[in-house]
Amino acid sequence: METIGFIGLGNMGLPMTTNLIKAGYTVYGMDVKEEILQKFTEIGGKVARSNAELAGQTKVILTSLPTPQVVEAIYTKPGGLIDTAAPGTLLIDFSTVDPKLNDDIAALASKKGLNYLGAPVSGGVIGAVQSTLTIMVGGTKDNYEKALPLLNVLGKNIFLLGDSPSVGTRIKLLNNLMIGFYTKGVAEMLVLAESVGLSLDKVYEILNVSYGQSKIYTRNYAEYMKNEDYQPGFSIDLLLKDMRLAQQMAVQGEVNLSVTNQLIEEYEQMSQDGFGHLDISAAYLSEVKTNKKEEVL
Repeated sequence: METIGFIGLGNMGLPMTTNLIKAGYTVYGMDVKEEILQKFTEIGGKVARSNAELAGQTKVILTSLPTPQVVEAIYTKPGGLIDTAAPGTLLIDFSTVDPKLNDDIAALASKKGLNYLGAPVSGGVIGAVQSTLTIMVGGTKDNYEKALPLLNVLGKNIFLLGDSPSVGTRIKLLNNLMIGFYTKGVAEMLVLAESVGLSLDKVYEILNVSYGQSKIYTRNYAEYMKNEDYQPGFSIDLLLKDMRLAQQMAVQGEVNLSVTNQLIEEYEQMSQDGFGHLDISAAYLSEVKTNKKEEVL
């Protein structure tokens, strides 16, 4: 089987590489955390210590990174992937970034004879573990077809959306904008339900088969809140980052998103109150805290 490289072995990257290794691929990986690299070697991965070392092993490199700043550095800094990858290498970025960054990286890659796909994913850690991710691909059909065997290992719903390397990211930002709406709505609704003496389990049972149902409600309540587990599958700070990127996209398109602007302020307050590192389901904890403050006042 083919040898590939993977940079970013965090909550999403590690299960993704696990599935690639299970499928028979040899995977060279990089991450800044030694404890993650140890887990990676335990599942059969091979550690690379630099972009140059990783690029020397393969002509297919995947990245899954937390912020646009990290993505830009990995691709464009001296000694980054644009500098070190061999001509003809296929670069696939699964991160959620500013769409312009996708376009800029693609342009730089093309000048060096490299191929690039912007391919943000949705489905969370569970989707990464179960290989059921939705993958939104922007790039040429030829590059997409080269990547498809890998993408089929990682996801269930795979879309080629057009030649623009940023088109998938634009749709991903819309998706995460809606996650921000649903998450805040679920949190407020559950606090209201508790305040009038309703069982949250019974509310979930009924709304889950009514028009109030949503995947985010199921995720946040059934998988996190009910278990009192707020360890981040997708943190409030990362959601806030994506909502700001959607807000920036709106400004560029001269669109006023009045509710989005207000929501971003509320998520910023959640982060300032110490909830930012927790899973988005902790918006409920923030809502509880806010209402207790109001009761005291």
